[in-house]
Amino acid sequence: MTRLLRLIVLLTLPLFIWLGLFYQFPLSISSDNAIYELKSGQSLKGIAKDLTKKKIIWEPYTFVFIGKLLGFQTRIKAGSYEFKEGISAFQLLTKISRGDAIDYEVKIIDGMNFNQLNLELDHNPNLSHQLDHLTLPEIKKQLNLEENSLEGVFYPDTYFFNRGDSDLKILKRAKNNMDAHLNKLWLTRSTNTALTSPYQALILASLVEKETASIAEQPKIAAVFLNRLKIGMRLQTDPTVIFGLGSHYSGRLHHHDLTVDNPYNTYTRNGLPPTPIAYPSLTAINAVLHPESNTDLYFVSKGDGTHYFSKTLAEHNQAVIQYQIHKSH
Repeated sequence: MTRLLRLIVLLTLPLFIWLGLFYQFPLSISSDNAIYELKSGQSLKGIAKDLTKKKIIWEPYTFVFIGKLLGFQTRIKAGSYEFKEGISAFQLLTKISRGDAIDYEVKIIDGMNFNQLNLELDHNPNLSHQLDHLTLPEIKKQLNLEENSLEGVFYPDTYFFNRGDSDLKILKRAKNNMDAHLNKLWLTRSTNTALTSPYQALILASLVEKETASIAEQPKIAAVFLNRLKIGMRLQTDPTVIFGLGSHYSGRLHHHDLTVDNPYNTYTRNGLPPTPIAYPSLTAINAVLHPESNTDLYFVSKGDGTHYFSKTLAEHNQAVIQYQIHKSH
């Protein structure tokens, strides 16, 4: 019995030594090999081979054997990983099995349009770029998008991703996110709204988003637009003119710009523009579906980020004199 016990100890001692080293011995981490890109579908053997090439581990066979023994081979998650100095092989495997990867991010900001978003995606070095190789119909098909525009349909938020994820994948998440929020809010809409579809709500919300930076004012701005739509009055909102001018916009609106007819010029066209002009915030969407109850038809900037609202043209003209003409002299 004693001999058998000694034999067992002799046979298992190396394993316990290996396990001890595996749990505690620090790996060779430097600034040159601290970042590791673990590809989707990569095996424990493939990871060990990579780490050996990078001189992070020296003995790949032990790494694979103990990794399998502890069940790590079925829990590996792809991503970009940063290994800190002093990390052990066990800690490394724990990290990649938990998916504790570096979070890269893209921000879709309230009021941003697609050209601005596309530049943001295009300049991100950690994304793979598929959009450059796709036509609008192909993008629409990939996103399951019915509308003929990429404006307004992506939800403003911060989107985290793994290095190598595609820009198209980000847009899919943002599109699904917007659909979920928009459809949920649409079900709660006020009964007296002039809007007939969630997409119309998205269009109007984008106008509200561009007209005011004040969340408190959004339901008031929405009410003015909805009041105008109900009586067939043109919206006459400058952000639609700026959007319609596109690259011809000089940075400042002139009176002549208001007369240049295009589908987005709400000074020359009745009703809503054909598409959103920006990505609206959740508060802007909520504002057009739950506007303030009033009869205001006009508003003018007070020059401090807020607006003065009027029910009549005469009152509005007085406000223009007070807040814009007098202040400009």
